[in-house]
Amino acid sequence: MASANRTQQQVDAALKAVETAAATPSEKAEMLMEVAMGLQQKPERVEDIFAAVDLYKLAMDVAPEDEILGIARIRARMATALMTVPSEDASHLKNAKTEIEVALATLTAEGSDAEVAEAEMNLGLICQTLNSMHMLPIQPAISAYQRSLRTFDKVEYPKEFAILQSNLATAFLSMPFTDQSGKMREALAVQAFEEALTVVNFVDHPNEYAMLQNNLGNALQYVSSSHRVENGYRALEAYDEALKVRTVRDMPEEYANTIANKANCLSNLPDDPSNPDGGNFANLGEAVRLLEEAKAIFSSRGSAEKAQSVAEAIAELTEAMGPSTILERSGLQ
Repeated sequence: MASANRTQQQVDAALKAVETAAATPSEKAEMLMEVAMGLQQKPERVEDIFAAVDLYKLAMDVAPEDEILGIARIRARMATALMTVPSEDASHLKNAKTEIEVALATLTAEGSDAEVAEAEMNLGLICQTLNSMHMLPIQPAISAYQRSLRTFDKVEYPKEFAILQSNLATAFLSMPFTDQSGKMREALAVQAFEEALTVVNFVDHPNEYAMLQNNLGNALQYVSSSHRVENGYRALEAYDEALKVRTVRDMPEEYANTIANKANCLSNLPDDPSNPDGGNFANLGEAVRLLEEAKAIFSSRGSAEKAQSVAEAIAELTEAMGPSTILERSGLQ
């Protein structure tokens, strides 16, 4: 209730200022946009986002018609608000896509390169989310990210570069791998994660570093390649890097996710990399140990679905190891 009152107070203050301030229409539009951005950046309820959208719309109405670039900037900000509305309904995302595409037509002609790149990055995010809802192919998202990277390079814009590379990798992996080009997209996904890691490091960005290393490990596991074993051991190295940050004490659920991924990788690798056909009994045993640890963490944290999934993996691997192993693990042998 207090949050709702604060939001209404901010909106009312903004409206009163527009009505009474001795300011030009341009200044009033700017004032409304700033209040909207404040509501959008720290929303406590979804109503805060809707209030921000209403203020953006009012700002566009107040702005002089000939200030095309200023209106486009407001429209682009409004699109970023619409894309954050939590809803299973895609209508807000579709509206966001329309608004940012309209804004881009002006920004591309009259705005700065950085403004265009930011809008393209947000368009990519909108398209990628719509793709996850089965409402749009993934290619428009990939194209938008690639256009954004023309400006957001690793030297001048390392943060944006890392986000774009990570999003690109995820987009590549979401494409169906039904033909030869699928292998290329898998390889591009691995390359994108590795590119992101050139600007994200363990010291300055530990959480992002761990997430990227974990995702790189997953991508390496599933890439279609004649270097399956080599990629598998590279994946293990990536998981171990992630686990430098994702510790059981500080990030238990993320830790459990990563050791479960590592277990899956181990279960498909030979014990001796120089002898790929020599069996993987030891790796299977370590994989089961890691999965049991992950299962215990998921269970203790109420993640029943994950715990069940891991329990099924444990059963499969234990069966693959044979009955003698079951006896040994139970202490009966």
